[in-house]
Amino acid sequence: MPSDEKAPVKLSLPLEFQQDIFKELREEDELVLIARGLGLLRIVTNLLHSYDAVGNNLILLVGADERENVWIGEALAEHAAISMAPKARGLSLVNTDLMGVGTREKMYAQGGIFSITSRILIVDFLSGLLNPETVTGVVVLHAEKVFATSLEAFILRIYRQKNKAGFLKAFSDSPEPFTTGFSPLANMMKNLFLQKPALYPRFHVTVAKSLEGRKKAEVIELEVPMTDAMRDIQNAVLECVEVSISELRKGNTGIEMDDWTLDSALHKNFDTIVRRQLDPVWHRTSFKTRQVVRDLTLLRTILHALLTYDAINFSKYLDTVLTASQPPPGSNKQNQSPWLFLDAADTIFTTAKRRVYAGKISNAELVNNLNAVPDSVHPILEEFPKWAQLAEILQEIEQDAYFNPVPQDTSNGSILIMCGDQGTCRQLREYLQTMYVHPEGTNGDHEDERGPSASFMMRRKLRNYLAWKRDFAKVSASLFPEDQKAINGSTDQRVQSGKANKPPPNKRRRVRGGGSVASGPTRTDSGAVRTAGDRDAHIASLMAELQPTEIEAVQKTEIGLDPLDDMEDYYELFDMNELIVIHPYEGDMDEHVLDETKPRYVIMYEPDAAFIRRIEVYRSSHTDRTVKVFFMYYGGSVEEQRYLSAVRREKDAFTKLIRERGNMAITLTSTPLDPQESFLRTINTRIAGGGRLAATTQPPRVVVDVREFRSSLPSLLHGKNIVVVPCMLTVGDYVLTPNICIERKSIRDLIGSFANGRLYNQVEAMMEHYKSPMLLIEFDQNKSFTLEPFSDYSAPSTTSAAGLTVAPDLQSKIVMLTLAFPRLKIIWSSSPYQTAEIFSELKKQQDEPDPLKAVNIGLDPSMQGDEMRAFNQVPQDMLRAIPGVNEKNLVTLTLEVESIQELANMEEEELSRLVGKEAGRRIFRFFNRSVYDDVGMGIGMPSF
Repeated sequence: MPSDEKAPVKLSLPLEFQQDIFKELREEDELVLIARGLGLLRIVTNLLHSYDAVGNNLILLVGADERENVWIGEALAEHAAISMAPKARGLSLVNTDLMGVGTREKMYAQGGIFSITSRILIVDFLSGLLNPETVTGVVVLHAEKVFATSLEAFILRIYRQKNKAGFLKAFSDSPEPFTTGFSPLANMMKNLFLQKPALYPRFHVTVAKSLEGRKKAEVIELEVPMTDAMRDIQNAVLECVEVSISELRKGNTGIEMDDWTLDSALHKNFDTIVRRQLDPVWHRTSFKTRQVVRDLTLLRTILHALLTYDAINFSKYLDTVLTASQPPPGSNKQNQSPWLFLDAADTIFTTAKRRVYAGKISNAELVNNLNAVPDSVHPILEEFPKWAQLAEILQEIEQDAYFNPVPQDTSNGSILIMCGDQGTCRQLREYLQTMYVHPEGTNGDHEDERGPSASFMMRRKLRNYLAWKRDFAKVSASLFPEDQKAINGSTDQRVQSGKANKPPPNKRRRVRGGGSVASGPTRTDSGAVRTAGDRDAHIASLMAELQPTEIEAVQKTEIGLDPLDDMEDYYELFDMNELIVIHPYEGDMDEHVLDETKPRYVIMYEPDAAFIRRIEVYRSSHTDRTVKVFFMYYGGSVEEQRYLSAVRREKDAFTKLIRERGNMAITLTSTPLDPQESFLRTINTRIAGGGRLAATTQPPRVVVDVREFRSSLPSLLHGKNIVVVPCMLTVGDYVLTPNICIERKSIRDLIGSFANGRLYNQVEAMMEHYKSPMLLIEFDQNKSFTLEPFSDYSAPSTTSAAGLTVAPDLQSKIVMLTLAFPRLKIIWSSSPYQTAEIFSELKKQQDEPDPLKAVNIGLDPSMQGDEMRAFNQVPQDMLRAIPGVNEKNLVTLTLEVESIQELANMEEEELSRLVGKEAGRRIFRFFNRSVYDDVGMGIGMPSF
């Protein structure tokens, strides 16, 4: 579609480096790699608006997630309203939930900007619903995810093969994936079909000038010391991590271990990196190695919980961890995690308990003291040092706003507190609501001589913890025998530990940018308990134990009255100058929070490098607003180390990319074959009946089920110059020829299909309609080519009659499947690459499949794979077992003989006329042995 490239467009890019990137993108295609927090989505939005406002363009946005679609859609609507562009249409979402094939076709014809999922787009390209030649351009987000076998690379290959004039822009703010492997930047550029990378790190000259040349935001760095107990637990956990890494190094020689360091172990993807390196030899690793890999994930979670969970919830979490780590009944301690036997492990558990209370609690005391703390318990209730620091900052802000007003400042007087996740937001909201409420039940004000404290909140949490501990012991008694209860029991932490470090999201209505208002009325979900199974007990204890405040009492009396004629007396908007917004970090979405709240004060409760840059961009973009930032972190903690390491890794990644770009040759993208070469490649050399060589220009094709486009195999088939025809198949996943149908299964799918019986029905359908049904078992290219590593995913073990535990065997199920379907062929493939090679070999000297017929098979009962499918399958299988019967004479016998009974009563001469002398003699002897008269084979035979 034509586009007016020179039309002026009003932009919202106030910074110089943003304008430079926009100008480069308008002139040529390139990959933009930008540091996190520098406004990537803002640049993308302005680029899209420049094409949307000037003509009837068809722009495809690929790779955007749901939140980014909302961000871009709102921004495009604002741009259209400000610039008064009559042709601007905004962003349209294309997905299967909202529209069908006909609707999508009409939308494509009308033009506009479409954010479309990769699977829908590739199907529309291949099916002809959307002609790539009509596309004005493609914009790709998250370019770091475009690897060779991805759907995005498949889309770009088809787009570039059929459309040379359309533009192509790619964006990413994650430089680290572009630095792994051999010539990673060049390979990524090849996958993206681009030739020029544009790198914009934080230390770029233009970026530094844009952010440092104007008035800077005032940043106050606050190093908060950890308590002695927190430091002891952290050192003990790090010791356990170091010992675990040493155990991995000892037991796995010959593997690249340069990244297996304590510094790398602090990052959330360390266990993923270790597992990826061990995957090719996972079936040869010892049980201890597998256990240590799982332990590293757990230890890293404990480190995170130490700095985010309060002392009581951290102790509760460790209780569940310790119980879940106990060996199952009947096993020995050799199956326990090695780190539990270290002295450092004892330090972790004892110190965590000492942060909560001193003394011992018996089960009798737990039962008798339902809502009170037992006398034998002396509460310690250690508070987070950051809580007191936060209260001090809020007091300082209150004084600063009063004594140092800024008349020309256009920002609000609101306070924005940024946290790592929703769980920390709930924790801080509860603390701010109760920090001037004291255990005696008296409410203090800001001038209370006792000052802010978390004692009321922590005592309430302690009562909840003791109630939970009582129920905890009851569950333990039913799950474990007496000899296994050396410690308090627990429910299955295999479920709980996964939920403990993922607190439930805050589902309440977002207030001014999605934050939670701390100065509003008290809310019933203000607890920060994040251990699974504790929510109901926590809510019940809040309603029973929390004394209603004066404000709540007034609210309860007013609920019964609720005069509708005076609603304005009871409802009003928050005053932004008195608002405290608590919000979690959400990447680029944080720019909306800053724009909506316009805070004068920002408190970073947890460090985040990307948000610091967003503050810099926000302050440099709005010179009429004053921003004061308080940056908090625990000194000498893993929190500080993780932050510094993340900044260093990003800087090193950009340095490597700059060096590789300087040495990188021009990236040559692949082009389609010329007609002559394409003709030579598609010569059909099949010789049938002494005929001559037949040449045809028809390219090879494969009919593929649309659900298979979640895998990388269709992309690889297309890369081998095979036409991929997407269809909604009811029988099989891939149809290679009129006779060959293949059902593809990954290992996980294979195990699941055996468990629910779906595979049996799928194979039975292929057997009915195709002469050569096949089952493809495809492995991951990065994992070992054996079924042994997947034994953990099989069905639960069963107990035999002798009392022995028998584990289900995947191989035995496959054998049973082949016995049930003798004609089924099984293809073993070590990777999708090998599968593509196998498909090419299977298609040689074969006819091409008919897509219409492949679709109708399974839908229309009259559509059969060949003439044999019209007969009963059971007697055909019986015939195949008779000596002298083969696939050739099987057809003759089925057509000429009515039933097996008739076949058994036929004379040898009659059989010889049908199937030949030798075969007839063998069949006659089989039915006319001495057992014939005794057993009576001629009675009750099934018919065809």
